[in-house]
Amino acid sequence: MYMSLLVLNPRSRAVRRDLSDCRGLHRTLLNAFPSTKIQSGQGGGARLEFGILYRAESDPRTGRIQVLIQSSHQPDWSGLPNDYLSDDFTTIDNPAMKRIDQSYKSLSAGQRLRFRLRANPTRRISDKCTTENSGGKGKRVEIHQPEKQVEWLKRKGEQHGFKLISLNTSPDVPNLIARTEDKTVGSRGANNPSMIFGSVTFEGVLEISDLEKFTVALGDGIGSGKAFGFGLLSIAPIQQPKEQEE
Repeated sequence: MYMSLLVLNPRSRAVRRDLSDCRGLHRTLLNAFPSTKIQSGQGGGARLEFGILYRAESDPRTGRIQVLIQSSHQPDWSGLPNDYLSDDFTTIDNPAMKRIDQSYKSLSAGQRLRFRLRANPTRRISDKCTTENSGGKGKRVEIHQPEKQVEWLKRKGEQHGFKLISLNTSPDVPNLIARTEDKTVGSRGANNPSMIFGSVTFEGVLEISDLEKFTVALGDGIGSGKAFGFGLLSIAPIQQPKEQEE
């Protein structure tokens, strides 16, 4: 398993294009992997085959625009457009890449971790629903209310082997951040409606309750919209205060 970090050049026309169209970013990232699936028009198949999950975000410390990409195969970033990556700094490799297999294998049930998840919380309108417009029955719709977004994440945790320890927006999980962001949009091509995704970034602390399920979730992602920048569950150790480390 590999984790790559791309710090983008906001002055690049290709970057601006991809950040305004999630389908464009999806295609750009897939180009770092063998192209057989892409050429055959099976982009979803390629994402699954190479275990690709990613998240575009603004780094909260530096403000730089970056993309974090997890994959089961080693990518080749040499095919990116010449000005796609930022050259405004020399403190880190860009692109950067590392193996994360051993980090995931060292996890254990009961362990607490900091996490970040950019998700597309949705619910499916029941086919038996009589209060919704009949044309929407069975379709997925965005979850808007912050408390329901947190409930959605709790349910996902139960399904995927973890429980929430802290969240900022909920009294019973007091230090979780659930930040609703601008819509993510993508083009479907001429004469087709645009794709529009609701976007929420969750940050906080979780505890692994079922290691097997949790490990699967790390590889498979959480929620819908995985091909368009949602579902990557990032984890990191909880840093102890210095007085506890000594």
